[in-house]
Amino acid sequence: MLQGTPILVLKEGTERERGKSATENNIAAARAIADAVRTTLGPRGMDKMLVDSMGDITITNDGVTILKEVDVEHPAAKMLVEVAKTQDQQCGDGTTTAVVLAGELLKRSEYLLEQNVHPTVITRGFQLAVQEAKRLLEKEIGTTVGPDDQGILVDCARTAMGSKGVAGSRDDLAKITVEAVKKIAEVRGGKTVCDVDQIKVEKRHGGTISDTQLIEGIILDKERGHPRMPGEIRNAKIALLNSALEIKKTEIESKINIKNPAQIQSFLDEEDKTFRQMVSAVKASGANVVVSQKGIDDVVLHYLAKEGIYAVKQVKESDLQKLSRATGGKIVTGIKELTSADLGHAAKVDERKVGDDKMTYVTGCSNPRSVSILVRGGTEHVTQEVERSLQDALKVVGSVLEDGVVCPGGGATEIDLAVKLRKWAGTVGGREQLAVEAFAQSLESIPWALAENGGYDSINVLIDLRSAHDGTSANRNVGINLDDGKAADMWKLHVIEPLRVKRQALSSAAEVANMVLRIDDVIASKKSSPGAGGPPGGHDH
Repeated sequence: MLQGTPILVLKEGTERERGKSATENNIAAARAIADAVRTTLGPRGMDKMLVDSMGDITITNDGVTILKEVDVEHPAAKMLVEVAKTQDQQCGDGTTTAVVLAGELLKRSEYLLEQNVHPTVITRGFQLAVQEAKRLLEKEIGTTVGPDDQGILVDCARTAMGSKGVAGSRDDLAKITVEAVKKIAEVRGGKTVCDVDQIKVEKRHGGTISDTQLIEGIILDKERGHPRMPGEIRNAKIALLNSALEIKKTEIESKINIKNPAQIQSFLDEEDKTFRQMVSAVKASGANVVVSQKGIDDVVLHYLAKEGIYAVKQVKESDLQKLSRATGGKIVTGIKELTSADLGHAAKVDERKVGDDKMTYVTGCSNPRSVSILVRGGTEHVTQEVERSLQDALKVVGSVLEDGVVCPGGGATEIDLAVKLRKWAGTVGGREQLAVEAFAQSLESIPWALAENGGYDSINVLIDLRSAHDGTSANRNVGINLDDGKAADMWKLHVIEPLRVKRQALSSAAEVANMVLRIDDVIASKKSSPGAGGPPGGHDH
């Protein structure tokens, strides 16, 4: 009876791709993403202008920013966007490298699949290649540096910013970056820990990039609460509150019945008395600056101004925590619990006009565990790009201080790994050897793209680099000098990158390539049209 009758297991309208066509489609989508950011790689990389649905413009060549802003539809392409995000969270830099490398691995895999090499063989070969590459990085290519190697830390920051649009001012910015990270670095259990989130980056357009400065304290994007408050407080004792200096409103709806005018007066007097008590509690603690996360009533602000106390309200919770770290103060919940032991200390708290806005500066902290960088630039787009560059550089310097290992940039590390992996591939045996060779070839896409973006002949550059790296170990630092397109020693050119950036890029790229290769069946649910009464979320389940 059932002979020849199709049995429908999947819902009507579901699209399904199987076997080779599924793999080919996924590889094509992933490669399209890699090609989109490829031209932004390196110091000569071009910028992208991204316009979102609201018409806001972003101009950048930061790989992760481009991929976050672009609305990616294809599921395999989304996996490459995740690679960039992971790279950004872990290392700050190398996002474009990781994506380009993943795209190249898939391109080489396609060739192997055509030769009938099974996807699992390719993935196994890639895993072996990554393990060997990591071993080579740690044992042969990486160089150990100490936390006092100021020059190397600055070089790493300059290299991280070299590919961004701030190349002209990167020397000043690199010094600021290193100083900031050193201020917040802590030693815990014999290990250096750098929580880069403790560095507050505040941006204001106006001025030039060279006006960017490091403030050994915290800048609050708020002005003083009352114009009659002092504009500057020396030897500041700061009370940090995360409760409101206001009369609490009841949770439930309540009414007050007043029968005669005297009762109104007594009600107002009581309210006023409460406000005065709040101010006297602040004064009794010895505080001359109040920073509150919540609101402060206008009457309270008036009394605080009378007492010569500087107050700031509605401060972000993250800023309050940074202030606590910078000034050594404790965040107090209730005004009644405030004592002189809870106060933070700073040499000066003052209000300054930056651009069109007034801001509160808390400076001169004796040992700040949290600092600020005020970014300046001609336009909003410039300050945004400077901020992105700084965030990358801060993470890079932090990872060098934490790991203490660096390696040469400019494609030197990749070409060295490629040459060594090619030699090692012969010892692997089996079909996996083909995948290891493909991996080595993919690594060469980084110096290739650097040369291409610099306007040089990629083939000639690659031949020069290969011949340089085939020799002694002294040549392992030879990369491409993008000023003249010749092979040169990267240490002498001060192009240095943290080992963590390279290691993470290799791992992420290989993992995502393996994941894409293992997919042989794509089942996509039919999208429910709006108003069709389907379940929410846009898919039938």
